[in-house]
Amino acid sequence: MKQNTKIAIQASDLDHKRIDGTRIYLRELLKRFGGIDMETTFHLYHRSVFNSSLVPPSFPNYLVKACFFPFAWMQTRFTWEIFRKKPEKLFLPIQAAPFFVSRKTEVTATIHDLAFKQYPETFPKRYLFKLNFLLGVAVRRADKLIAVSESTKNDLLEFFPELPPERIRVIHHGFDSEFFGTRLSSEELRLLLTPYCLLPGQYALYVGALQPRKNLVRLIEAFNKAKETMFEMKLVLAGEKAWLSDEIFEAREKSPYKEDIIMTGTVSFEDLRALYQGARLFLFPSLYEGFGLPILEAFASRVPVLTASNSSLLEVGGKATLYCNARSVDDIAEKLERLWSEESLQKELIRRGEEQLKKFSWDKCSKETLEYIKS
Repeated sequence: MKQNTKIAIQASDLDHKRIDGTRIYLRELLKRFGGIDMETTFHLYHRSVFNSSLVPPSFPNYLVKACFFPFAWMQTRFTWEIFRKKPEKLFLPIQAAPFFVSRKTEVTATIHDLAFKQYPETFPKRYLFKLNFLLGVAVRRADKLIAVSESTKNDLLEFFPELPPERIRVIHHGFDSEFFGTRLSSEELRLLLTPYCLLPGQYALYVGALQPRKNLVRLIEAFNKAKETMFEMKLVLAGEKAWLSDEIFEAREKSPYKEDIIMTGTVSFEDLRALYQGARLFLFPSLYEGFGLPILEAFASRVPVLTASNSSLLEVGGKATLYCNARSVDDIAEKLERLWSEESLQKELIRRGEEQLKKFSWDKCSKETLEYIKS
């Protein structure tokens, strides 16, 4: 590798209050880049103040700069900083790019998903133009693209048929094996679950934003069916309210079992780990995912998984999950009842999940990503 390379990184996503998969992705990469390559100087640009849960470590080869600007930050202040510094490499961990970057700077951008193209009806109309525009800029300007799954790569080639496949490298996400793999004691688990009025083994868990693409209305309807025979079961939806979520809350209100449908809102990482470890099973019947990080977190938490047979979920879940038809309430309910009641199936999926995890790690993701940026 070339020594003394300057790599600029757009790190403003780490300022956001809401923590999602794309922000965890950047946080985990920055935990490792500085240690992997001490000869490279990394210039981290962000807008204001890091979220306290997303602050990157202080490697000696990290130069962090907060560059406040009130509007269109990437296209104005960030673009100006890149113009001034003229780094050899620019890494964009989100699927957007500045309009103007010197051709002397090689650009690598990560594409996380094309959900807004596959399912535009699940996004607010006011967002669609911006999302499509920024993706188009990233695809046209980036010299190299990273897709987080083969599914995402295939989506890119579907919507941008002129894109040469060799410009796209598939690099899978990892998972926090140390955090999610650390087992809580029975006492710790019960203490952390008490505020949610939950007992270990008495609930099925979903983790993620509350928005239409996650298919939560059908999940609630499937829960209503399964609850008729699985009387003790509760459903926990752990995540923040996002866009177009009114129908999800309405579905809960209409449910005859609404008191057994717990919506946690934002949870801390400690509570999230407890919710995973206390769950009898994990549910992820999304209509579409670019990767599906919660599946790996569930595997690491030794929880059997029911997910949908679509997009990257087949790729991430492999043979370690029970699959359902995301568009069929009856099928989701049937599989939910089966996984809830069959202890032998639960144990087998947990065993397979441990094997599937061996394919993914943040160390591997970080090493491959940095090698690709510098190649």
